[in-house]
Amino acid sequence: MNPTEDQIYVIIFSTLFLGGLMSTFVVAMVFIHRQRQAQNKQKLDQIKSEHEKTLLNIENEIQQDTLTHVGRELHDNIGQLLSLAKLYLGSSKPEKQQEGKETINQVISEVRALSKNLNLDWVESLTIEEFIGQQLQKIESTGFCKTSFQHSIELGELPKDQKLVLIRVIQEVLNNAMKHASPEEIKVKIWKDGATRTIQIKDNGKGFDTSIESSGSGMYNLKKRMETIGGDFSITSSIGNGTLIHLLLPN
Repeated sequence: MNPTEDQIYVIIFSTLFLGGLMSTFVVAMVFIHRQRQAQNKQKLDQIKSEHEKTLLNIENEIQQDTLTHVGRELHDNIGQLLSLAKLYLGSSKPEKQQEGKETINQVISEVRALSKNLNLDWVESLTIEEFIGQQLQKIESTGFCKTSFQHSIELGELPKDQKLVLIRVIQEVLNNAMKHASPEEIKVKIWKDGATRTIQIKDNGKGFDTSIESSGSGMYNLKKRMETIGGDFSITSSIGNGTLIHLLLPN
């Protein structure tokens, strides 16, 4: 049975309609795919921008702290040493002049040490374990409170961006404990559970209500900083029960 002209037209029309529908569908899928690619690229660019901005802010903060430290050392330490050297060298006694020369040598050593701190080279030459040990030693040497440090693993050499963020976050956590917690002891531990490496900072101070935004905003910023390097930040605290902080490092 031969098809009629109407049937042929219907077949042709249906074929053209289906072809057009398929073409529209393909074009729509390509458009959606490109749109998603553009959105993903925009998100990646935003994440990269936030990461770079965070690192720049941290570098500026650390450099500012370093300059403050250098200024204090120049005024309180090196200035005093130079005054002593001047007195010793102005003496007619040979032993005093020798003490003056030794003091000048000490000044030279102090200036060299300070010059190394004017850039961030010390960040690359220092491990996180050494940094934590130095910070805790400074706290204990002031008589503020007792400190302890345990680490069952060595974090090893970390990328500079990770190390910068960790240094700044650890500094902020310890500073917050000293400013607000009034603890009798600060404990720091580093361990590994499976692939997860954790730095724990604990104090037995006043504690605070983490649900109060005004108190927790600083902690939120620390959490965001850890997220920029693929890590995480968690805090547990309540009034009268101290504060427990975990820094989870990226794998």
